[in-house]
Amino acid sequence: MDRYRIKVKGIVKHNDEFLLIQKWFDDRIDDPYQWSFLDTTMENGETPETTAIRYIHESTGMNAEYVTIPYTWTYSLGDNKYLGVAVLCKVDSELVVLSEDICGYKWVKAEELEDYIDYQGIIDDMTRTGII
Repeated sequence: MDRYRIKVKGIVKHNDEFLLIQKWFDDRIDDPYQWSFLDTTMENGETPETTAIRYIHESTGMNAEYVTIPYTWTYSLGDNKYLGVAVLCKVDSELVVLSEDICGYKWVKAEELEDYIDYQGIIDDMTRTGII
């Protein structure tokens, strides 16, 4: 049986805005600093929900509340196979205290996401599942 690593995408929403973070991805690409949602790998014994809430807190200092898992996806990178789980969470405040590995953040409205998210598949999944 194939082995999958599980990636969790924490989509954080406050009122009608989404939290995007900017971090360094890879110096071998044209723009190594990119905007994204909070992505991390699920640790042993965690659920996607607890992973998202933990990582949101570690990365931003915010206490998030789980809303739903709107979609999943799979992909391969070299010999590694991944299962991705999107976890929609909400927060009561826009106050963010960034961890060291994150360069910046923005709160953006749904119609602005395409200005920051390079991969159209994320926008398509969010639209298809009614998040935006």
